[in-house]
Amino acid sequence: QLQLVESGGGLVQPGGSLTVSCTASRGTLDSYTIAWFRQAPGKERRAFSCINGRDGTVKYLDSVKGRFTLSKDGASDAVYLRMNNLSPADTALYYCAADREHQYCSRAVCVDCPFTYRGQGIQVTVSS
Repeated sequence: QLQLVESGGGLVQPGGSLTVSCTASRGTLDSYTIAWFRQAPGKERRAFSCINGRDGTVKYLDSVKGRFTLSKDGASDAVYLRMNNLSPADTALYYCAADREHQYCSRAVCVDCPFTYRGQGIQVTVSS
């Protein structure tokens, strides 16, 4: 069974950058499709970026495209999310999730697919 752990969140000023990481405390991320979700107060949790575990393609929602970069490092068995030009609208609890259903990240990001494994989440706050 896979257990996911997010790290690297915190407080950042508008326009700033932050990198959050997703690792496995149990198991390995190898061959899993990984997605990043976020949930802002009063809103539903939605995926906004993913990497296909079969072919390595990365997808983004328009709301983060050009600002966020998802990458995977096989050596460290981690998935990173580099977030640039952050705004208060990006304030949310960020989660990584994993599944072997690669269709969850095929033609586009599946914003509400039922990923089997999800981390506890990490807070990202953008404020001056």
